[in-house]
Amino acid sequence: MITVGIVGASGYTGGEALRILLRHPGAQIVQATSESNAGHYVYAIHPNLRKQCQLKFIPISELHPCDVLFLCLPHGSAMRRIGQLEGMAKTIIDLSADFRLRNPADYPAWYGHPHEAPQYLERFVYGIPELHREAITRGKFITGAGCLATTSILGLMPLFKHDVLAKREVFIEAKVGSSAAGDTPHLSTHHPERSGSVRSFQPTGHRHTAEIVQELSFGAPPTVHFSATAIEAVRGVLTTSHVFLKDGIEEKDVWKVYRAEYGTEPFIRIVKERQGIYRYPEPKILAGTNFCDIGFEKDPRGSRLVVMAALDNLVKGAAGNGVQAMNVACGLPETTGLEFPGLHPV
Repeated sequence: MITVGIVGASGYTGGEALRILLRHPGAQIVQATSESNAGHYVYAIHPNLRKQCQLKFIPISELHPCDVLFLCLPHGSAMRRIGQLEGMAKTIIDLSADFRLRNPADYPAWYGHPHEAPQYLERFVYGIPELHREAITRGKFITGAGCLATTSILGLMPLFKHDVLAKREVFIEAKVGSSAAGDTPHLSTHHPERSGSVRSFQPTGHRHTAEIVQELSFGAPPTVHFSATAIEAVRGVLTTSHVFLKDGIEEKDVWKVYRAEYGTEPFIRIVKERQGIYRYPEPKILAGTNFCDIGFEKDPRGSRLVVMAALDNLVKGAAGNGVQAMNVACGLPETTGLEFPGLHPV
């Protein structure tokens, strides 16, 4: 039985990690930290865990060694604490943004501040198993990926890897629910301001762009035009990407490259139906699941290919992907604890 600790367990990502790991047959949660809620029962903050978890939050100062440590801290906190936490577990999985980019120079450019522990960046594996499964099996340090980045990268990776595009350029529009902003209230998440909204909040300069460029480079960095829009949903991401295929590449060829990459992947589903309202990926039916659904369609009037990808930002976009990486790192079946199929209708 793998012993697991969750640092920063009172937020949405920490709560989702708790929910998943409580049902994991190969893991036991032995500690959950929260500075602001120390001494309170976990279910007081995560009421969906009533009669599921009797743990109390502890301060980080009371943390003790375990097999796997999930870091669900606010962005900027893990890099300041990594030296202190390094000896606390055999495997550390950071679900913040602190170690996602390999180049220290990218942090001032995309996050507005220098990295405080740059010596650790090369030691972290970018933890999307579909991309870096082998490296995850050997890594002590694993980083999660941004939810919008995960959706974009998984949707587009086969096209860039197999070099079927006329130019290494992509236009991405990402729509995301409110939980991606975390549990700290802001004016933009205030109900009268959020309800009914479809709000473009970062048409350029979104920090997840750097992850997409990094992971889709395959020898040469692509040009990524990325825009993000907030929608009236709690969970879910849908990215719609536009690329242009090389002459002679048809939709049947696109099918081949996606099957080559994802044909045996347990959490990737290619969705392209001829009828019904779920012909393409739809975040609504992915709530609570670790699936990423991907669809595509070639414009019959030219070489444009539209790629759609959807996932639950708190699961495959955060905690679920972290548990999937934990399974890989610890030699467990990759799907363990992540078999929930989703609900319909919701």
